Amino acid sequence: MQEPKTLNDIYAVTCSIDRPAIMKSKRGGKWVDVSVPEFRDTVRWLSSALHELGVKPGDRVGILSENRPEWTIADFAILTAGGVSVPVYPTLLGWQIEYILNDAGTVAVICSNQEQLDKVLEIRPHVPCLHTIIVCDPPANLPAGVKTYHDVVEAGRRWEAAHGPNWFEQSRTRATPGDLATLVYTSGTTGNPKGAMLTHGNITSNVVTVRDIVPFRTGDTALSILPLSHILERMTDFLFFYKGGTIAYAENVNKVADNLAEVRPQYFAAVPRLFEKMRSRILDNVATAPAVRQKIFRWALGVAEERLPMMVEKKPLTGMLKIKSAIADKLVFSKIVERLGGNVKYVVSGGAPLSADLAAFFIGAGVEILEGYGLTETSPVIAVNRPDKRRIGSVGPIIPGIEVKIAEDGEILTRGPHVMKGYWNNPDATAQAIDAQGWFHTGDIGEIDRDGFLKITDRKKDIIINAYGKNIAPQPLEALLKSSPYVGTPVLIGDRRKFLTALIVPNFEKLERDAASLGVSVHSREELVNNERIRALIQDEIDRFNQNLDRQEKIRRFALLPRDFTIEEDEITPSLKVKRKVIDKKYKQVIDSLYADENLVEASA
Repeated sequence: MQEPKTLNDIYAVTCSIDRPAIMKSKRGGKWVDVSVPEFRDTVRWLSSALHELGVKPGDRVGILSENRPEWTIADFAILTAGGVSVPVYPTLLGWQIEYILNDAGTVAVICSNQEQLDKVLEIRPHVPCLHTIIVCDPPANLPAGVKTYHDVVEAGRRWEAAHGPNWFEQSRTRATPGDLATLVYTSGTTGNPKGAMLTHGNITSNVVTVRDIVPFRTGDTALSILPLSHILERMTDFLFFYKGGTIAYAENVNKVADNLAEVRPQYFAAVPRLFEKMRSRILDNVATAPAVRQKIFRWALGVAEERLPMMVEKKPLTGMLKIKSAIADKLVFSKIVERLGGNVKYVVSGGAPLSADLAAFFIGAGVEILEGYGLTETSPVIAVNRPDKRRIGSVGPIIPGIEVKIAEDGEILTRGPHVMKGYWNNPDATAQAIDAQGWFHTGDIGEIDRDGFLKITDRKKDIIINAYGKNIAPQPLEALLKSSPYVGTPVLIGDRRKFLTALIVPNFEKLERDAASLGVSVHSREELVNNERIRALIQDEIDRFNQNLDRQEKIRRFALLPRDFTIEEDEITPSLKVKRKVIDKKYKQVIDSLYADENLVEASA
């Protein structure tokens, strides 16, 4: 089989591999399969219909939808028609969608349901380039000028019946590796999002390179959890299709646990936050269990810690450790594996740093987490741990066929076929990101050890420079805070200040559960965060961490917030990264109160 050069080649390979189902999704309470012939034909018909609707080669077409088969079918249909896909996170608000559609010059948009359609109709008068709106699940009363997905696909089938399949094959094979395939808008933590221009060759090179690293096999099933608007999920989906797998689309983030049990997948990709929540629930359940079960669990954790080095390096267990491991697996860890469906072989973690203790917890328990690293602008993978070559605390070795170097200031630079063409309509931002020698500046600080493993130490832009000129990396300290069962989302503050403070969103589930045993009676989360016993509890946790920190890294004060940060409030990105500048501005009064007597606090330290 000839190696694919474009995403359209991957479509052709996908259609040539027989399997019971290529995709499945939950419809009316049941999992419904999409067969290979159904997928192949629907892509072809939708592609032909888009052509008839006036979508020309190079035109941008938006996809505003939750994960579902129609998302992927639309993506391939746009690409094979010569168009450019513009994925839009379904969690975005109308004004955010309006900016992306206008910036991209989007001529058509395919949306999932009435909720997403309403957003498009609201902004339609302000998006003059938009001439076609298609909805997958239409409302009872279809608004004027809106077409249904079913009717458009049917129109494409009729058009092909009248004109033959030649147009589609010519259009599909016309794509070249250098052709623009998609504009993926980076959910920037400052300013408006930028459209990363990824070519067919960018993403395909990543698929082909990662193909032999993650041992996905024909017939295996992957659960699609991350939004398809996220380049990691989209690239891994291309990879699974290319390798002959089946993709099951999770209903939504709240249904992931149920869907894992129902689908029993071999693989899935997720962000660390999912694993943090999973570990938190496991520990909470143990905390309320009988004393004997708690003792068994603690013993099993000790076994997991003892066997961890062997599991990381794939070395066989021997002697008493082998016996203890078998008992720990049967009594404790099999239940954790069962929570993931029972069949999981490997889990890919990306999108944010995975703390070493979180990786150790799951790997020690027998869940094979492979942490990787990349960015939207790099299609996305730059490095990834492999089953036979991994190291906890690193993001793995550099993938073959690309270059990575560390700049003098510690920034990670990369060059190769995975690097985007630039930012859409933004030459200044492109020039800042890609230098004259073709090196893409990631904005991350890192190091490569003598064995070739890449380690991320911080974000260049997030580094706090305190009043004394000391550089403090907030992410490792925030990861430390998050290891407390009572801390949900911490944000460190201290740029140009004399000491560090923290805004903390508590783990409300844990606090509310433990409130009674702490002698706390509250009626709201506002009361909870202002309760002196709760504040003393969090202070104890911070004091515990401060013992092992450098003087200037110690957290001197904190404020508890009564709610979590949300996308709707523009406080976090769709990929769940905190927008630090927004937080600084929105909580300025709270932050200022933490530094009201800055000189006195520093003098007494």
